[in-house]
Amino acid sequence: MAGGGISSFWGPVTSTTECCEKNYAYSSYIAEFHNTISNIPCIVLALVGLINALRQRFEKRFSVLHISNMILAIGSMIFHATLQRLQQQSDETPMVWEMLLYLYILYSPDWHYRSTMPIFLFLYGAAFAAVHSVACFGAGFRVHYVILCLLCVPRMYKYYIHTQDASARRLAKMYVATLLIGTFCWLFDRVFCNEISSWPVNPQGHALWHVFMGFNSYLANTFLMFCRAQQRGWSPRVVHFMGALPFVKIEKPKAQ
Repeated sequence: MAGGGISSFWGPVTSTTECCEKNYAYSSYIAEFHNTISNIPCIVLALVGLINALRQRFEKRFSVLHISNMILAIGSMIFHATLQRLQQQSDETPMVWEMLLYLYILYSPDWHYRSTMPIFLFLYGAAFAAVHSVACFGAGFRVHYVILCLLCVPRMYKYYIHTQDASARRLAKMYVATLLIGTFCWLFDRVFCNEISSWPVNPQGHALWHVFMGFNSYLANTFLMFCRAQQRGWSPRVVHFMGALPFVKIEKPKAQ
């Protein structure tokens, strides 16, 4: 949103979307300050998840998943700092790649033709990136992203109803709660931007969306790690770092 009053290091805005935050209000190098720094919690949480996955030798898919969360958050920071069309792709393309990775992790355990799914998802992600680099989808991108998210819902629900551990089920409930609250913040920022612009304090709905989705991704990853560890017979349990941040602790059989 225009009106920051500070000259832009990156030049005129060329992105196809902006949020309800004044551009360059604090620095000529950061277009949307709050929307940029609000990605930091996602990076930190993804790093914590990555360390846990590597330390306990979870399958590589979970390390890649945590890394993809970090890539998405860094791409989002670059986009919101610059508001350039090219950098917008560094935010939107990883969003799609990340959802394809979630689809693989959710559905691959019961997929009988093991090589077909990763090949198809890889080609789909590469094709999307190529097309998205030259075409602007606008609302079509958001519809596409929502469809990918909805494809994950049936499998997540199946995992939830087959999980008896109370702590793991609590992770799933917190995942849903952060998703709903974050989505509300995102919608509020978009729908009521004109009204918010006249308020003495901007609640920074899009920045809150970033924060809640950072926790949402971490909770989703932790829940999926628990479910996968159950499938592998690794005796998972949910423990808390400093009594607050949940993570999965496993005990692999000696043969593994």
